[in-house]
Amino acid sequence: MKQADLDFWAGLVSKGTTNAMANLSQMVGQEISVASFGLRQVPVAEISHLMGGPATESIGIYLTISGSADGHIMLMYDPKIAHQFVDMLMGLKPGTTQVLGEMEESALGELGNIVGSAFLNALADATGLTLLPSPPTVMKDMTGALLDVITADILLTQEDAFIAQTAFHAQDRTIAGQFFVIPTQSLLQALLEHRLAA
Repeated sequence: MKQADLDFWAGLVSKGTTNAMANLSQMVGQEISVASFGLRQVPVAEISHLMGGPATESIGIYLTISGSADGHIMLMYDPKIAHQFVDMLMGLKPGTTQVLGEMEESALGELGNIVGSAFLNALADATGLTLLPSPPTVMKDMTGALLDVITADILLTQEDAFIAQTAFHAQDRTIAGQFFVIPTQSLLQALLEHRLAA
């Protein structure tokens, strides 16, 4: 990908992430800001190493993208960090959540719904594309197994993926995690065609 195209994609992801945090702030009733943001292009086969390796346990919130083009969104967290999110979403004291039950998984699913929808809305507003999120699926497994859901499809058309690494800062805590926004070749092409036509 050319540097100008990468810069354009990075700008869209940054805008989408900021929009997602604004919507999340409304959901939890406290301001949540993006403490740090970085976009990396990495080989698909190496994605799991960003989470400590394929055998590391993670919690993923997965959504597919459909509409003008398709793609994947995966919010992936170390279990302890996912528990911190549950505490924040449910208005609990930090450290309260230790395991994920049905209610906790529902809270994480709503997190995925809010973040995914807001992220795609920002991309759609900027490009005029129709980008629709699927209902979120919350999964707990080894990182490699979770990412197999995505990488099997991605590797059919491309060897690299784009990973947004973000840290979110709330009033009383900072929560870091991986926000995998993995566009398929068709989505990237649609976004870049819009940039060239603009």
